[in-house]
Amino acid sequence: MNCEAIHCAETGTVRFAIYPDGLDGPRIMAHVSEAALRDLCDSPDQDPDLTGTCEAHFDCIQAKAIERYRAAPSMPILLGPADLRECDLMH
Repeated sequence: MNCEAIHCAETGTVRFAIYPDGLDGPRIMAHVSEAALRDLCDSPDQDPDLTGTCEAHFDCIQAKAIERYRAAPSMPILLGPADLRECDLMH
């Protein structure tokens, strides 16, 4: 699935869309922290392209966001470093 992501510097996150029920279902907005994405970068010392990092790891990030959405559909979705630890192992 495409990664629809935008860097939101004011909140320190990358905002992205998920479609838990497929493209015919609702579009849900979720966020992943800059810190979580930097942990996934090959060179975290440099200024990384955080939307590119989100796209590169999107299968795992999307799965975590959908899992969080299904657990609490009315709560905002914000993924942090602990949520994405296994994404680093999968890539």
